[in-house]
Amino acid sequence: MNIRAGAGRIDRHTAEVTLSSLMSEFGQTGLAVAAVVPGLAAAIDQHAAAVRDSIRATGRPMTRAGLAGYATGLREAATDHGWSAPDTPIDWTRADWVLVRLIAVCVLSS
Repeated sequence: MNIRAGAGRIDRHTAEVTLSSLMSEFGQTGLAVAAVVPGLAAAIDQHAAAVRDSIRATGRPMTRAGLAGYATGLREAATDHGWSAPDTPIDWTRADWVLVRLIAVCVLSS
């Protein structure tokens, strides 16, 4: 999946709203589960490293705006490929790649 370069530059306010929404939608629950499910925690750590590498590869510093842009681009690309956010409770022990990647953004933004 080719993740867009974060839908361009995002202003500080938009970044905060995006990251706050992401944390509310997936982050709080996903991170609580990761605290007791080592496999999920390890997957999140690996994704966080990949997100860091991806953002750094653009030559931009890792900022909250950059993370919000990354998350926005990820969701747009995933949607283009048929992904949609779950509308039922998530089984975090079987979370898909996109969800784990979004949780990684939450970790990096905190």
